[in-house]
Amino acid sequence: MKPKKKSLSDLGGIMYSTDPSFVYEEENEIPEQALPNQQQDLRVMLDKKNRGGKAVTLVTGFRGSDEALEKLGKMLKTKCGVGGAAKDGEVMIQGDFRDKVVDLLQKEGFKVKKSGG
Repeated sequence: MKPKKKSLSDLGGIMYSTDPSFVYEEENEIPEQALPNQQQDLRVMLDKKNRGGKAVTLVTGFRGSDEALEKLGKMLKTKCGVGGAAKDGEVMIQGDFRDKVVDLLQKEGFKVKKSGG
């Protein structure tokens, strides 16, 4: 998973080039190592911000490949019977399913904590 680039300095100083043969060279990023489920420290919270008042259950703190994140998201969405998304190291489940998600993740062997209000 690539970290988000939040400022101009994160982009390496180049924003735009008019040279058609220019190729932007990214730094050699070390791929994030996937941790076993027992070492993953996940947080489950309810989020309503910037979602038009709709509540989503947000699972953060996942470390691993994008494929593993998609697989985890698909499993949670299927078990809860709702939609959602898995991207940027987070899994969003539509609706308030905090208790159910915590139980499901604990059965999979993750270390899980409820956070937020």
